[in-house]
Amino acid sequence: MSEISIEGGRIRATTLPNGFRVITEHMPFVKSAALGVWVAAGSRNETLPEAGLSHMLEHMAFKGTTKRTARGIVEEIEDVGGDLNAYTDYEMTAYQARVLAEHVPLALDIIADILRDSSILPEEIERERQVILQEIGERNDMPSMVAMETLQEIAFPDQPLGRPIIGSPESVMSFERDIIAGYMDRHYVPSRMILSAAGYVDHDAIVRDAERLFGDMPAREAIAADPGHYAPGRNQTFKASEQAHLVFGFDAPDSRDIEAQFRAQTAAAVLGGGMSSRLFQEAREERGLCYSIFSYADSFADAGLMTVYAATSAGQSQELATLILDVMERTAEDVTDAEASRARAQSKAGMLMGLESPMRRAETLARQMVLRGRPFPMDEIEALIDAVDAASVRDALRAILDGPAPSAVYLGPEGGGLPDGLAKAA
Repeated sequence: MSEISIEGGRIRATTLPNGFRVITEHMPFVKSAALGVWVAAGSRNETLPEAGLSHMLEHMAFKGTTKRTARGIVEEIEDVGGDLNAYTDYEMTAYQARVLAEHVPLALDIIADILRDSSILPEEIERERQVILQEIGERNDMPSMVAMETLQEIAFPDQPLGRPIIGSPESVMSFERDIIAGYMDRHYVPSRMILSAAGYVDHDAIVRDAERLFGDMPAREAIAADPGHYAPGRNQTFKASEQAHLVFGFDAPDSRDIEAQFRAQTAAAVLGGGMSSRLFQEAREERGLCYSIFSYADSFADAGLMTVYAATSAGQSQELATLILDVMERTAEDVTDAEASRARAQSKAGMLMGLESPMRRAETLARQMVLRGRPFPMDEIEALIDAVDAASVRDALRAILDGPAPSAVYLGPEGGGLPDGLAKAA
């Protein structure tokens, strides 16, 4: 087994002989623990007929094993005051639990059981299929979410990264037991699985449990996901609604270049990361063109996307779209030291306040292991944030704006839309 230890031994990582990884952070001043298994397989690992299968599998995990019923799973964890949860994103699926420290072995046993011995019964598949169809319907009633997913689709066309994580009604209706079990067998391999825990935890004890529960899984090579490639596009959908939704996407750094990733994230914070940001001040406070406007930068394993979202009226949509691009151009030329400092402070505060939560710490460690192969000491992360000054924010924005044309989405009433010049550029 290989080992990593940082922060004076408070954070430790161990890799079992089959490639399964365990990482923990001991927090001596709490009495609880957050833990889970993060699997480095999400919606971007799916083929087109499998769209939404990672999400379906997350749902099915809690529907019973050969030794626990679906109700038994939740009752067993809630009998000790704990809870279970799961989520799916483009590159990862997580199965999590929160418990008091003395119940960590029970939580680990349940998570291992649902991952390694899920029954995947046909009647449960049918019930959960209906639940997911309702979830898709609920999502489709949320125009802001539809607009965001449309942007992802046109920015990464004909790629898993461009498809909704939840899938489509057609794909969800096609999933049967053999398809679900086959996907799990191909992608849930030890080298893609990380057991992460934070709180009042004992690393050595968790490693022993991991060896017992996961150590016999055969080591197998993981199947690589299709590469992600940004491509500019546009979409205008007219529908009766009170608000118009504008979303812009720009090709941005991927997670392989961590310094470029931090620069892009800081640039997004300067643009639309809070009430003092350029976009909020100019679009909402000074010109009253919208109620909601913000920006952020996502980094995937081999692709990135900076997104700007705003909700406005149809009649103001073109003016607002033009303003957004104008603000971005000006910001790339004249970001001030004060703005960069404020964005750095926001990043640090958000990170540090979030890490007061054991679950947030466990998730952060898992993601660091997936993306970087090692945990990052806090001072190293702070140094990366501190290195982003005004000049590097300007350079990051300039590189993004000088890159491929933006992708753009308008979703709202007729009478609004994207500016003609933008439509031609994209």
